[in-house]
Amino acid sequence: MNGVLSAFLLTFAGLFPIVNPLEAAPFFLGLTAGLSTAERSALARRAAINGFALLLGSMVLGPWLLQFFGIELPVVRIAGGLVVTALGWKLLSQENWSDHGSGVQQEGGRKVGSFYPLTMPLTVGPGSMSVAITIGSRKPEAETHLADLALHAIGALAGVVAIAITIYIAYRFAEHFARLLGATGLEVLVRLSAFILMCIGIEIIWNGYSALIAVH
Repeated sequence: MNGVLSAFLLTFAGLFPIVNPLEAAPFFLGLTAGLSTAERSALARRAAINGFALLLGSMVLGPWLLQFFGIELPVVRIAGGLVVTALGWKLLSQENWSDHGSGVQQEGGRKVGSFYPLTMPLTVGPGSMSVAITIGSRKPEAETHLADLALHAIGALAGVVAIAITIYIAYRFAEHFARLLGATGLEVLVRLSAFILMCIGIEIIWNGYSALIAVH
């Protein structure tokens, strides 16, 4: 059980501060303004499922794919950081963010998708994927038994499931948070969170650049 618990804590503690669904909840509410509670709940559920699949896929397949294509992890961080920064700027500079009308129209008249941008990069961005890949690329010791590896895998899987549950809860009840804050308070929170999201994106870019320079 110690192996399961340690793997669970490693996965959850490593991913939660970066995924941070509580901070992303105002973005989710702003991007889904105009939808009914049932529709928003369905989007929250799909975003949680997509986030789970994306994190688990990054953890299992990420190390192998990077090795296969010869792509270095710092390059992934730089590219992803640019995407996060662009999303933060869009939400920060967008006027009347909560007045999208019915259907949550994006540019071009399309509805907001449950995968893009709600799941990626809003919920599971490059930082989260990088952490998941790092956790998945941890090399077991040579003397590690198969049973210990299975316990580690169970703990890591439970950690990803817990992250998905927190995503659903934060998004599902984002509307209740909005009622507590009011229209003005929610707009202030969204603008502030958008600026923080830009800062996170720039930090991801800088960390990727620093790691790339250190390697070369």
